Amino acid sequence: MRFKRITAALLAICMLAGFTTAFAAHEGEERTVIGVDISQSQVEEVYEDFGIERGDVTELTVTNDEEREYLEGLVDNSVIGSRSISCVYIKVMEEGEGLDVTAHNINWCTEEIYANALVTAGITDAEIIVTAPFTVSGTAALTGIYKAYEDITGEELDETAKEVGTEEMVITSELAEQIGNYDATILVNELKLMLDELENYTDEELYDEIVRIAGEYGITLTDDQINQLIKLARGLQKMDNSELLENVQNIQGKLKDLAGILENADNSAEGIRAFFANIGDFFKSIGDFFKRIING
Repeated sequence: MRFKRITAALLAICMLAGFTTAFAAHEGEERTVIGVDISQSQVEEVYEDFGIERGDVTELTVTNDEEREYLEGLVDNSVIGSRSISCVYIKVMEEGEGLDVTAHNINWCTEEIYANALVTAGITDAEIIVTAPFTVSGTAALTGIYKAYEDITGEELDETAKEVGTEEMVITSELAEQIGNYDATILVNELKLMLDELENYTDEELYDEIVRIAGEYGITLTDDQINQLIKLARGLQKMDNSELLENVQNIQGKLKDLAGILENADNSAEGIRAFFANIGDFFKSIGDFFKRIING
């Protein structure tokens, strides 16, 4: 579980480097978001998983149409399905607590994906429980995260940010399953470093550039993976990059520091202890960096 938390944080770092708009969310704020296509008895089961009584927390709903608004074209229709089943509970925690994501009966959306959705919304400290009355993909809850934080903050998230954020979450997560979390994260971050140049590249030139960058990190990509990254790059072009590049450069440095930690950690008990000591320092520095961004 500890390794899962670390990889989730790595992906969250990559996301927050791209979207740094801060929203006001106060400690203790809670919401539930319920898929509209579950029965009343199933709603009761979901609240048992949440560990709270229905009515104690503001309840929202999410529909399949809302899922499709963000996911259609990015995720296979068989994954989205025709019903909204998965549900989410969110509680804003004290600053510095980090993200605590757990999932039950979810077989497609990973804890990393949910963490990224929160970070995209500008929330870095929260407890999240995602659950369903039976095994489902979890895409309804993914969409519900956006709804919950818009309700908590009273502000609508930028539509382009939600669209591109969702695309980045899906692509980064799919790549992470295939090539590993660190490699997927650093490749996406390298694309962000090119934001002010992307419009000057044809797709063919960008293809060659991605191959070159991957080679520098010793990463081998398939044609499909490269085309996924090209698609993401074209989406990132839609974002306002006036404050992005400096933030991404800072994150890239931190990621490379982490690479050194990973490479130097051995499998002995002493090596493992040293790894986690270093990783703690790494994430503390990351947290301090983003607190400065969020607090202005």
